[in-house]
Amino acid sequence: MIPYQKRFQRRKFCKFCSEKTEFIDYKDVKTLRSYLTEKGKILSRRMTGTCAKHQRELNEAIMRSRNIALLSFVER
Repeated sequence: MIPYQKRFQRRKFCKFCSEKTEFIDYKDVKTLRSYLTEKGKILSRRMTGTCAKHQRELNEAIMRSRNIALLSFVER
């Protein structure tokens, strides 16, 4: 590979903005689980591409889901 050759990187976009979702549902475990690592940590904005507004809503929805035991705090 040439040392100064640039790689093509696909632009990340907010999935929630493109789908025009009004709010992130804490009961939708399937969607929320895709924003968690194998260890149960919440993925950052840089990794997922979500905007700041939806990242805050996502964080709140995951925390609510964990508190009522829909999601676990730690994956085994």
